[in-house]
Amino acid sequence: MFLPRTVSNGSIIIHPPGFYVVGFEVFPHIRFYFIFLAFVYVVTVFFNCLLIYVIVSNRCLHAPKFLAVVNLAVIDMVLNSTTIPSMIKTFLLKDNFFPFNICLLQMFVYYSFITLESYALAILAYDRLIAICFPLQQNSINTLRSMSCIVAVTWSYSLGLGAFSTGIMTRLSFCKSVTVRSYFCDYAPTFRLACNDYTLHWAVSSTASVVNLVAPFTFILLTYAAILVTLFLMKSVNSRMKALSTCVEHLVLVAIFYIPLFTIFILGFYVRLIDADQRVLSLSLASCIPPCVNPIVYSLKTKEIKIRAVALIRKNKIKGTTF
Repeated sequence: MFLPRTVSNGSIIIHPPGFYVVGFEVFPHIRFYFIFLAFVYVVTVFFNCLLIYVIVSNRCLHAPKFLAVVNLAVIDMVLNSTTIPSMIKTFLLKDNFFPFNICLLQMFVYYSFITLESYALAILAYDRLIAICFPLQQNSINTLRSMSCIVAVTWSYSLGLGAFSTGIMTRLSFCKSVTVRSYFCDYAPTFRLACNDYTLHWAVSSTASVVNLVAPFTFILLTYAAILVTLFLMKSVNSRMKALSTCVEHLVLVAIFYIPLFTIFILGFYVRLIDADQRVLSLSLASCIPPCVNPIVYSLKTKEIKIRAVALIRKNKIKGTTF
């Protein structure tokens, strides 16, 4: 049953009770993928919570760099919590129906936080730029206050863009199919089901995708170009290697996040080497893996976090043996 409502200009907008998400029905052994997703989600929540706790509970880690790391950890947890539990629920309960408002809420949270993820990586690149290229001015330029302001601006922008792009979905009328071919209530597959004009939605989707992926990635590339120039100007090879080693974990995160997305978009949307079903599976994997891997990489590669995490584990073991 479709629910009509009248908007200000007198036209009738028809909203369905909800949508059916059918992204994985063509794969014969998809249950193994959902078992893998359950593992990914447990790892995501555990390691991101551990990372946040270690940083928050240690005053010596209350620095701009680790504020940016906590920001990324929070984003990672919310991002995977937006999609993985609903995918597992669909598999276990065989219920792929999403009520209209729940669908819009999932759409809003996912696209707001995938945007935040991209800008969070750019913020970490900015931190490395200041630390390596301006070491003497680092404490005056990159302060907790300035980093908090940068993080707040990215959150305001991402949530505002997400609210706008989701809000205009209510202007669409759905009078035919309500089957969304994706792994969640995806923006483009949903607005393409509309009976009325969705030119604005297509423009917002295309522009936002390019700006929110390409702009931060370009900033990261320029940042590392400046870092490389600074490294070549250093006289000591040991100083070069030491400075470069502080960038390893960030470069790994950038590669894990951007390379799969760019590859899927180029091969799937432009070259057409990936069919629609494989693209859905690939995109779900590309969006779920980085939030799982990010805290592990930072925990293992960042010396300060690793030392504090090991100390915390040893402390809990000692407490456990005393009881």
